[in-house]
Amino acid sequence: MQHTFTRRPVAAVAAGVLLASSWALAPHAVAATSEGTAPDASAPAVQAPAGSTGTDRIIVRYRTQPLGASAGSDVQSARQDRIARAAQARGAAVEYVRDTAQGAQVWALSAPLPLADVEALAAQVAAEDPGVEYAEPDRILTASAAAPNDPSWSSLWGLQTSDVGIGVLGAWDVTRGAGVNVAVIDTGFRPHADLASAVVGGYDMISDTQVSNDGNGRDADARDPGDHTAAGECGAGTPASSSSWHGTHVAGTIAAVAGNGAGVAGGAPESKILPLRVLGTCGGYTSDIADAMVWASGGTVSGVAANPNRARVLNLSLGGSGACDTTSQRAITAARANGAVVVVAAGNERTNVSTSSPANCSGVIAVAAYGPTGARASYSNYGTLVDIAAPGGEMSGGQTRGILSTLNSGATGPGADTYAYYQGTSMATPHVAAAAALVLAANPALTPDQVESTLKSTARPFVASCTSCGAGMVDANAAVRAATGGTNPTPTPTPTPTPTTTPVATSEVEPNNTRSAANAVASARTLSATIGSSTDTDYFAVAVPPGATLTARLTPSSSTADYDLYLYGSSSQPLTSSTLGAGRIDTASVRNTGTTTATYYARTTYYRGGTGASAGAYTIQLSW
Repeated sequence: MQHTFTRRPVAAVAAGVLLASSWALAPHAVAATSEGTAPDASAPAVQAPAGSTGTDRIIVRYRTQPLGASAGSDVQSARQDRIARAAQARGAAVEYVRDTAQGAQVWALSAPLPLADVEALAAQVAAEDPGVEYAEPDRILTASAAAPNDPSWSSLWGLQTSDVGIGVLGAWDVTRGAGVNVAVIDTGFRPHADLASAVVGGYDMISDTQVSNDGNGRDADARDPGDHTAAGECGAGTPASSSSWHGTHVAGTIAAVAGNGAGVAGGAPESKILPLRVLGTCGGYTSDIADAMVWASGGTVSGVAANPNRARVLNLSLGGSGACDTTSQRAITAARANGAVVVVAAGNERTNVSTSSPANCSGVIAVAAYGPTGARASYSNYGTLVDIAAPGGEMSGGQTRGILSTLNSGATGPGADTYAYYQGTSMATPHVAAAAALVLAANPALTPDQVESTLKSTARPFVASCTSCGAGMVDANAAVRAATGGTNPTPTPTPTPTPTTTPVATSEVEPNNTRSAANAVASARTLSATIGSSTDTDYFAVAVPPGATLTARLTPSSSTADYDLYLYGSSSQPLTSSTLGAGRIDTASVRNTGTTTATYYARTTYYRGGTGASAGAYTIQLSW
């Protein structure tokens, strides 16, 4: 049966997801738990991320076809009835919204519920339907802003060649970023005179009209109409806020026009900005942000035209507290498989980044912030999951100690072009994104892992106290020189990055159909293996040092073979997975966030296609 209802404003849900003032200038991104699912799990995996107070949506993915909108009416009705029963027990009705790029379904509730209730609802849906692969809340994430000031190149201390600047002038002798698109996944953009010529394409990915604030849902207009809110609109007790124009500020740090005699300059001024609007009134949904990552990197999103301007760098100056959810992790994994470097703000909560998503997801470059003295900014998150640090500002000592960039003067709707100083890990992140764009412009053949390794291995040592801020201070000049084989200053990164070994070809040893019989892989390598039958499965065990990231890459030999890849932890819990279609290369990554070496398991399973010595052949590359 169909359930219909009138939805309450989404704004009423967002209270606990609003960033604290310390996060204020570093918008959040969507969070994602590495805890994925796997076919052999006794029950479907259900995420239980913490940090936000409520939502009015859930995300459900089914194990087998038909999926989502392709399901027949009987199948879809049965699914909706199960979800409806779980929601009814909590005083809500449900309505199907759409499919995500990863094949999951988004369902809307007739009223926002506390996050714990939505988690319990998702757990009930998964427990009552063995066909559910995972179910989780569609959390709402937000961003905020700061105050304006006057511009000039000399004010852009974060880009300068100095003890604390990222040194773009030296890098510009080699490249200014031409040929590289950087996706700014944020509030959208304003066609600022100092930025408009750098914008190419883009999309408004906000699917909810109450969040979009522009009178419609998804469309090809990524312009920012403003994200102002009234007191209490984002939850009881939340203050009124002016429009932040946050995406415009972030984009300016990356690619504002240089040498035009006006305003500011971006770190990679000849790169192009691909704006993805995902944050609106009171924030944005995880499912929209995940779709934006997939689409920006060249992936397919149902109902959205193909992206002709594939981005090699994704900037997510957004986030929130909690674990990394499956929806976000899968989107990050897909984007990386498409060749995109994913750069994420560590967060402004003055806490360990392990509790801040999506900076705690596997495969991202998590960025901490420091001020003009080089010391860790008072608001910045920190910890072993931070990869690198960059200028984010410290305005407690004065406004000009922040990061100056493009903005708009409108308090609610768009006004005149202007500039402003902001602070936050949101401002540090585009410095790293710009450096990544310069590296890729200098050497387009580099993979996301190689770009990250280059940035970290050439980072300069800290000049002031920046405990748990990653490998060091990003150095665009040294990174570009390294990418082109040039000479660089000898870096002393803290900590020294784990070296990457060149994979060596070898073969699996059967039987390895269980975790206890897994083939032990002692060093990075590519293994030749075979799916012998439709019931065959292969396990590989890897001892991963603390702080290192295990990446598994599954490549079938046949274009008709469809095998799936899963990663498990040492206590058998599922962590993440990749389940792309026939002939596709599956890639999954997980980081050891502990302080001791831990054993992880990579598992290959059959879904459809050929089996046996020839038709069932595949390779699995394991590196860390």
